[in-house]
Amino acid sequence: MTHSSPSPARRPAYSLQIGASMLLTAALLVAAGATVTRLGAEEARVIPAPAVDEQPRPEAKEDVAVLAGGCFWGVQGVFQHMKGVTNAVSGYAGGKKETARYQLVGTGSTGHAEAVRITYDPREISYGRILQVYFSVAHDPTELNRQGPDIGTQYRSAIFPTSAEQAKIAKAYIAQLNQARVFDAAIVTKIESGKGFYPAEAYHQDFLVLNPAYPYIVVHDLPKIESLKRLFPELHRAEPVLVSAQPSN
Repeated sequence: MTHSSPSPARRPAYSLQIGASMLLTAALLVAAGATVTRLGAEEARVIPAPAVDEQPRPEAKEDVAVLAGGCFWGVQGVFQHMKGVTNAVSGYAGGKKETARYQLVGTGSTGHAEAVRITYDPREISYGRILQVYFSVAHDPTELNRQGPDIGTQYRSAIFPTSAEQAKIAKAYIAQLNQARVFDAAIVTKIESGKGFYPAEAYHQDFLVLNPAYPYIVVHDLPKIESLKRLFPELHRAEPVLVSAQPSN
């Protein structure tokens, strides 16, 4: 897989909100092998498991979930470190195939959201548990059309069900969490059925793993991996599953 640096226009609001000294300090901590605390990432929290989940299917070996929660670098990284996940691909969902390109999606006019397609083994992990990590660790579901410093509909919180059962589970879980007042505000996550997923450019794949000292990753995304490990130790795995390690089609 070829890998190149992201566009200079990447995360334009980022440099305005995070001081250079903080970035340097965080990068040095990572380089030294230190654990990074939540300097700028959304706050993770303990939330109840879903009361409604998919029914066990012993014959099923693979299923797919598509989730959007801000910048796909961090969301992909979280699920790459989750047991039961066999692949996690960064991409775009919500718009047309013709506009599924980074420079176009970044305008906020395509209908796409930065999303991640998660392939998982339903014998090891359920769709409901994936949603639990999504709401708890991967992003803040109460932020409307933004995540942290990233603003626009392309960074919205959205679930793209691949089946009627997934849509039912997601709807029930959102209602459950809102009723329990788990968050300080109402969940704004939208359920968008019938939308396709299109993989992002190669340089976006495995970005967190390949660029652990990249300032945005240090401040906003590595803390999510730490939160997964802390809040869901039974689901965390140290060695991530990588797109670059998948067999070619």
